[in-house]
Amino acid sequence: MKLRYERPYLKKMNVGVMNKFGSRSDFQPVKFIDGVSVKSLTDKYGSPVFVLSERQIRKNYQSAVRSFNTRYPKVQFAWSYKTNYINAVCNVFHQEGSWAEVVSGFEYHKAIGNGVAGNHIIFNGPEKKEADLKLAIENDSLIHIDHFEELYKLIDICEALNKKPRVAIRVNMDTGIYPLWDRFGFNYENGQAWNAILKIVGLGKMQLVGLHCHIGTFMLSTSAYAIATSKLCDLAMKCKNQLQNPIEYLDLGGGFPSTNTLKGSYLPGVDTVPPIDDFAEAITTTILGYGFQQNELPMLILETGRALIDDAGYLLGSVIANKQLSDGRRATILNFGVNLLFTSFWYDHHISPAQDFTHYTEETILYGPMCMNIDVIRESINLPLLSPGDLVVVHKVGAYNMTQWMQFISTRPAVVLIDETGQTHEIRQAETLKYMEIPESVPVHLQHKK
Repeated sequence: MKLRYERPYLKKMNVGVMNKFGSRSDFQPVKFIDGVSVKSLTDKYGSPVFVLSERQIRKNYQSAVRSFNTRYPKVQFAWSYKTNYINAVCNVFHQEGSWAEVVSGFEYHKAIGNGVAGNHIIFNGPEKKEADLKLAIENDSLIHIDHFEELYKLIDICEALNKKPRVAIRVNMDTGIYPLWDRFGFNYENGQAWNAILKIVGLGKMQLVGLHCHIGTFMLSTSAYAIATSKLCDLAMKCKNQLQNPIEYLDLGGGFPSTNTLKGSYLPGVDTVPPIDDFAEAITTTILGYGFQQNELPMLILETGRALIDDAGYLLGSVIANKQLSDGRRATILNFGVNLLFTSFWYDHHISPAQDFTHYTEETILYGPMCMNIDVIRESINLPLLSPGDLVVVHKVGAYNMTQWMQFISTRPAVVLIDETGQTHEIRQAETLKYMEIPESVPVHLQHKK
């Protein structure tokens, strides 16, 4: 077999002590996902293609539930639809016992369509249309109020429907993490949250049953959750003691990180991200130690998304071409870009070849195929030499990429689920030109004459 040509390469050596990891080049090809050949997946469903592991999703969920259930008596998870709202994915979580957490009327209707009971849907978000609020009230869903305009709108709807919906308020607060996430909800420190509570309880047109916060995203500080929990507990105690309005649940939102590596990190994510047990310990210890009677402990709701699905997702793609940049660096062009891999803006995704290779590596910049300069998948990565047509696997892409992807320049690819028996299912078909043009209409005077 003819050996692949490896061109001579001059590498600049920097003076100084090497880091403790040395210079590693022990890449391993990733030829299989859950026992299914990467090559067979791209042959059957095309390249690029997203692949999700049902086994890993269920494992992640069960592990997270166990972390909280072994520390606290009343815990309920609610799947964050915005993280990945493909119906098959949502239904895996619902089968495991998860409720639905939605942030728009669009997501609310998806949850209803997935068979989620109305009283198991949490309706978050700053824009809730009147029709969607009415539907949520009729379905006895939990409505989390984001601002006073929404509160006033709900008061009018309650009077018209003559119903008392179950509501909570979203609270933002200082947890020692900056910049503050104070865009959403009512502020704790300036008294706005307490004022909202007084209005809701005083008017008597709604049932205040919960308190909610979501302090940030990809949070690496467990102590911030302890602070947030303490402040929600303080509000809950004041509701009980001053207003005789016991709070039924505390919703700590999401924000737990996956083990992806953030851009600029010295260490990989697997070494810097706290395990979910640490977050569970910080939250539950705070509630249990706050002074609630055993029979008055509020239910704890978690809306985590990213930590439950990120490492269950893969993006398979192909090499288009290689080139040398003006500064001498090697550049490789792949057939997927930031239109599909939105998270590459803040992660240094782990990327593996899907076939055998020599262990010679080069510093490489990975570009996507988009006609824009920001289409960079990795700004610098040591990879073996790849040839046009070679396959690559991008790891931990299950969160947000299949909800934030774009129809820019190219259509969106298929999404495949590998079930627990190793069978593959196309849970979202690759888009076609015909599909993309369905909503379009061309005025008669602009129509092409055949």
